[in-house]
Amino acid sequence: MDRLERQSFLGPKSTQVLHNLTVGLIGLGGGGSHEVQQMAHLGIGGYVLVDPDTIDWTNTNRLVGGTLGDVECKRSKVHIAERIIRGLQPDARIKMVQGRWETVLEELKGCDIILGAVDSYVARDQIERFCRRFLIPYIDIGMDVLALGADRGYLVSGQVILSSPGRPCLWCCGFLDEEKLRKEAAQYGGAGGRPQVVWPNGVLASTAVGLLVQLVCPWHTKTIDFTYLVYDGNRGTITPSPWVDSLQSHTCPHFPDSEVGDPGFDIRKLSNTNSANVAPNITRPNPRDISKRAWWRRLLPLGRS
Repeated sequence: MDRLERQSFLGPKSTQVLHNLTVGLIGLGGGGSHEVQQMAHLGIGGYVLVDPDTIDWTNTNRLVGGTLGDVECKRSKVHIAERIIRGLQPDARIKMVQGRWETVLEELKGCDIILGAVDSYVARDQIERFCRRFLIPYIDIGMDVLALGADRGYLVSGQVILSSPGRPCLWCCGFLDEEKLRKEAAQYGGAGGRPQVVWPNGVLASTAVGLLVQLVCPWHTKTIDFTYLVYDGNRGTITPSPWVDSLQSHTCPHFPDSEVGDPGFDIRKLSNTNSANVAPNITRPNPRDISKRAWWRRLLPLGRS
């Protein structure tokens, strides 16, 4: 019996597509740990896992798969994520980096999709810039807790943003701006030091994984290449931001078509001109065509053909 038979509605080739997929996950704490767990259940075969930290006592309220024993032995978050994946997929292709994502750029370049669950706006800006240069879709999640004042309690909120090459970016939709970068708004609201709880992370991560699956194994006909979803934990809702409709025909001015590819690439370094050893002539897609047929889908057998 196929372990994945109950998700066959994703397409007759979905098992192969998901197995062939390589996903980069930057940040494996609250939201990232949920994403890893769900991807392992889905059958995604390749992972680049990046997080510099080890689990500590305060992580145990939200880090899925983390145990008190892991705290005792100071286990890294990347090893906890690997353990979750191996429990379902012993032969998964896993690259682990206990460090900053900037130290593993070559591995991240090979990812089909990158998901970020990081704390700061600066980090989001840098990750999106990297993804745009190498034409990689980026899915960002994050949560915050804000004091409402006057004994009104707190607001738990968050966002899920899909940023695809050629489509609106985090700057276009107002999520990033110069003022936020100046203030470095990684400071979490008014509920104390870096408040985090497990359920908003679960909602946001599940939504992000759903967007990822729709990109590679679409189960409905609506094309999704940009979305900005807003989570209101007090109301229990996740709804499209008003930015989504206003940016449907928007051309992103922040990442020009000319700024793609590896800036360090030098054709002169290809010393052997024998045709068998020369890199194939691959035509880069025009990012503006992303909504017609996502280029990365052509690299894999589609879930639906």
